[in-house]
Amino acid sequence: MPAVSPQSEPARSTAGLDGLDDHVHSPERDAHPVPMRDQRILVEAGELLRALAAPVRIAIVLQLRESERCVHELVDALGVAQPLISQHLRVLKSAGVVHGERHGREVVYRLVDEHLAHIVVDAAAHAEEISGVRSRGSAPRSIAPNSRQETETA
Repeated sequence: MPAVSPQSEPARSTAGLDGLDDHVHSPERDAHPVPMRDQRILVEAGELLRALAAPVRIAIVLQLRESERCVHELVDALGVAQPLISQHLRVLKSAGVVHGERHGREVVYRLVDEHLAHIVVDAAAHAEEISGVRSRGSAPRSIAPNSRQETETA
């Protein structure tokens, strides 16, 4: 089959095929572009979301939203091995999500900022809504890693 270049194919208008015209905006809508944020801010926001993008880390943030906790309390609450909890806490700490403070032999972790909890709570609420629409009554999945991806992204 010969390759088709943009020059060899006649131009066709897709206007009206799906009820929308190309580049035509409703007069009732404000179609002005939103000012772009500084690229550095966008990169930092992406890194923050990447740090939060693991089920165990989301569960840790939800636990810390309720109160500060030490590692063994997170292990008990989440049912995840201590080395894995520590690994995830390192990721969250390096991303500026959590702060650890030594109390004797234990390090107690807390969220750095309440905004972070809102991000996670909103994402979890959205996932619950979507999940409820997709499959009513299915059993919840474990947050314990069952693949190499979970431990590799930590």
